[in-house]
Amino acid sequence: MAPPQRPLRWTSPPAQPMHAPRLHPVSEAPPPPPRLAEILRAQGLITAQDVSDALAQQAHLDLPIGEILVLQGRITEDQLLRALATQFGTRLLPEEAQAPDAGLAHKLPASLAIRFSAVPLRMVGPALVVLTNRPDLGVDLRDGLEHDGPVLFAIATRHQMKQALTTIYGNDLIRLAEAYPADAMSCRTWRARKAMQRAALAGAAVLAVALWSPVALLIGIYAVALGIAGSNALLKWLAVHEMSKQAPPAPPPGPDLAQDQRDPVVTVMLPLFKEPDIAGHLVQRVARLDYPRELLDVLLLIEEGDSTTRDALARADLPFWMRAIIIPPGHPQTKPRAMNYGLNFARGSVVGVYDAEDAPEPDQLRKVVERFREVPPEVVCLQGQLDYYNPGHNWLSRCFTLEYATWFRLLLPGVQRLGLFVPLGGTTLFFRRTALEEMGAWDAHNVTEDADLGLRLARNGYKTEIVETTTFEEANAAPLPWVKQRSRWLKGYAMTWATHMRDPVQLWRDLGPRRFIGLQVQLLGTVFGFALAPVLWSLVIKLFGWPHPLDAVVPPGGYLGLALFFLSTQMLTFLATWRATAQARHRRLRRWIPVLDVYFLLASAATLLGLLELLVSPFHWRKTAHGQFSGAAETAPPTQTDQSAPASSLSRTSNAVDK
Repeated sequence: MAPPQRPLRWTSPPAQPMHAPRLHPVSEAPPPPPRLAEILRAQGLITAQDVSDALAQQAHLDLPIGEILVLQGRITEDQLLRALATQFGTRLLPEEAQAPDAGLAHKLPASLAIRFSAVPLRMVGPALVVLTNRPDLGVDLRDGLEHDGPVLFAIATRHQMKQALTTIYGNDLIRLAEAYPADAMSCRTWRARKAMQRAALAGAAVLAVALWSPVALLIGIYAVALGIAGSNALLKWLAVHEMSKQAPPAPPPGPDLAQDQRDPVVTVMLPLFKEPDIAGHLVQRVARLDYPRELLDVLLLIEEGDSTTRDALARADLPFWMRAIIIPPGHPQTKPRAMNYGLNFARGSVVGVYDAEDAPEPDQLRKVVERFREVPPEVVCLQGQLDYYNPGHNWLSRCFTLEYATWFRLLLPGVQRLGLFVPLGGTTLFFRRTALEEMGAWDAHNVTEDADLGLRLARNGYKTEIVETTTFEEANAAPLPWVKQRSRWLKGYAMTWATHMRDPVQLWRDLGPRRFIGLQVQLLGTVFGFALAPVLWSLVIKLFGWPHPLDAVVPPGGYLGLALFFLSTQMLTFLATWRATAQARHRRLRRWIPVLDVYFLLASAATLLGLLELLVSPFHWRKTAHGQFSGAAETAPPTQTDQSAPASSLSRTSNAVDK
């Protein structure tokens, strides 16, 4: 039998009897409470210098002084909450107290509940008891409540508040997270059965052509393959040519973050699934970030049913600036769905995304914030460069590193300069939060949610810029896991193209002719380029004088032209990769450039797998295993400073208000 619940008792300011709780009707403003700093000083927990330092920082932070003192390590959360209870004349909620009454959720909308960190707890006669760890927001909270009677506050720990918010609002918030963005821009309306029917019709048409004229079918297949290969080569050449020019002048500063020189709060979301090493590398790598801890808000997004990660979380001692957000169960169980849910709990005006194995450069957040100040307001997304910290594991990791160097250091910046849409990577992304929310955040059903979001940003007139900062990841260095990972990416490319091409006329209007044509090459050309690559590779047998099915229609001089075409594309790939690997850590990999063609044949297998999944399980998310290919000697690059202790660069003095 469960022990009886201990009743919640209320206290009031010292002037009132202990047995007479002080209730403040909504229509009456309560008298100002005593200053929190004075209470903490009276309790001997802080000094006058501690108060002075915290007030100086508060002038540049949108945080109450209590949280600043906790983040600085001057007081503990328990000491802060007890001081708040004294300040506002109440008590802490007992750990064994009853859960909030879900029937009262209508009295406070979910958006306000998260904003004020408050949940209606229960009714005590005519009074509504509200659970919160931010009683300093009580006046604004009262205005948002659908309650005309008295209001009482109960003080809760951050853990209790997280549980209460999830219990009362979690189901509603996760349903909203699954419904982003609007149907017109989402792939959730994709029906695998219809796709299979269309694929069957296309297959029947191909079979009919093959029976009618096999030569015509053969010519058509090779013509399409050559056309796609030529389009991909042309786009690559344009990007390389653009990057050979002098960089354009810097744009004028934008007004958003440049109105004042205060650093913004940056929320970093880390979606995790079956990650057992939370207390090890993950926390250590994020802790290296050289950004004031008062302004750093790291959210670990963990699925409710992920016992592996939740058990690791229970063993981890997370710093105060890192929070675990438990994602309620639902469908589909994808990374973008988790991020949509986590966005509700973000504090920052800049929102970033990392993966579990990422090792960002220590000064990355400072570079991002500074760049947002420099660019115009239509630049709402900054994409960092990705690299690998285990390139020497085997030939596959070396080729993967060469591919990423070319993609992030040459091709993506070139595409950006050409004015085409930038297909985002899944990590080291930073957004102006207002624009991200305007876009409806991520498509919860798209397995390549990053490329889709980049396209939606472009359709709405926003821009993405590649920023000069690097995050190091673990290269997938086994063929089968590599194929599975790449199949998800290419399946998402195909689904993104199909989703946005449902109304090609509107897409043309949104993007304009150049970006519309570029989109066809960037998405459709990538998928079918890999799918048809083996068709073109079959021509290699002519080098040995063997017969080929095209002999009936291609004269000897035609094969010479094809050979020159393939040679020129090979030289272009060699040139692009050579230029992209100018840094010292990449130059030693250049001798592996000739085997990239063999490496890319794996992508052909991945494409076929992805297209098959598009017909059978379009929303299935193939999880990439982490920590499988990092040798003991292969670690992230050395950091510039030790950021294990709370960091802060805010030392200017000011007459700030003591909240």
